[in-house]
Amino acid sequence: METSDKATEDPAWRERELIAVRQRIDAIDAEILRLLSERGECARRIGVLKGGGVIYRPEREADVLRRLIAANPGPLPNEAVRVIFREVMSACLALEQPLQVGFLGPWGTFSEMAARKHFGSAPHFHPMTTIDEVFREVEAGNLDYGVVPIENSAEGAVGVTHDLLLLHPLKICGEALLRVHQHLMGQVPSLRAVKRVYSHAQSLAQCHEWLNLHLPDAARIPVGSNAEAARMAAEDPDSAAIAGAAAAERYGLPILAHNIEDDPNNTTRFLVIAKHDAGPSGKDKTSLVCSAPNRPGAMHRLLEPLAKHGVSMTKLQSRPAKGGLWEYVFFIDIEGHQSDPPVSQALAELEERAAFVKRLGSYPAAIA
Repeated sequence: METSDKATEDPAWRERELIAVRQRIDAIDAEILRLLSERGECARRIGVLKGGGVIYRPEREADVLRRLIAANPGPLPNEAVRVIFREVMSACLALEQPLQVGFLGPWGTFSEMAARKHFGSAPHFHPMTTIDEVFREVEAGNLDYGVVPIENSAEGAVGVTHDLLLLHPLKICGEALLRVHQHLMGQVPSLRAVKRVYSHAQSLAQCHEWLNLHLPDAARIPVGSNAEAARMAAEDPDSAAIAGAAAAERYGLPILAHNIEDDPNNTTRFLVIAKHDAGPSGKDKTSLVCSAPNRPGAMHRLLEPLAKHGVSMTKLQSRPAKGGLWEYVFFIDIEGHQSDPPVSQALAELEERAAFVKRLGSYPAAIA
């Protein structure tokens, strides 16, 4: 029934309506809590039924999130639905078994933000000193999963991660895409008071034009990480740092300027590594590394099975091989799961033609 304009102008009517809507929200919240508790009990039951098997199934979680986003009637945006249900699944998974997740530290880095985006807040997170340490701790069984950067849309590939994927027996079981928003933070009263800017060398490069325009006279000092830059700025009243929002929150720094990166679409891709990969989710990627025989047309012959079976290649990255001068290995990402018939057939033919192939894993494509 439509409400008349006179009714909506009545303060007493508005107060009654406000009370009624708040009571409805309270009832909805109580029902949500009841359903969350029921979901938690189901998750705990699943943990018992698995009997010590792999608890975290990335393909299952990706399928749930995609289904819920597709069914979202609004008014909540899809990103809000993803975040809410990511946290629900994270908390329920912790009832089965708390996950131990490592990332490239220290606290407050973009790697930590990517880890929390992918796993939610419930796991036990561990900052590692180097990417190599993340790999070693996962391989040793001290961590269940590791989150490592693999490439940035502006700066390109992270070479050390590619090299470690080749050397270690670990699998890729997931990926996360993180839009990199750089913020200027510090305790200075104004931009004119900034004498020094601390940040990682890549972040300084990504904000080069903004710094030229707004802080042309400030010294730019590269440090080991953006989080370290924030810590240093917290101790230096004449300085500022370029870092992510997580670093500002951790070190209690006011943000002086938001989103100062020169490229607004700057995105870093992270991989989730483990001792297992993932089953098919319906929208997957498969990663591998291979080498081609040193003869004319070898690379064309190597990739021909992908075109033959209609498999789309989304990445081809060459890296110098460690075995000899001017020898290379090629990191390849393709669409689809290795159990999908076209992908399976293409990979089988590729393996027959390649001098070396290592399947790095199949995993759900990132949900942006």
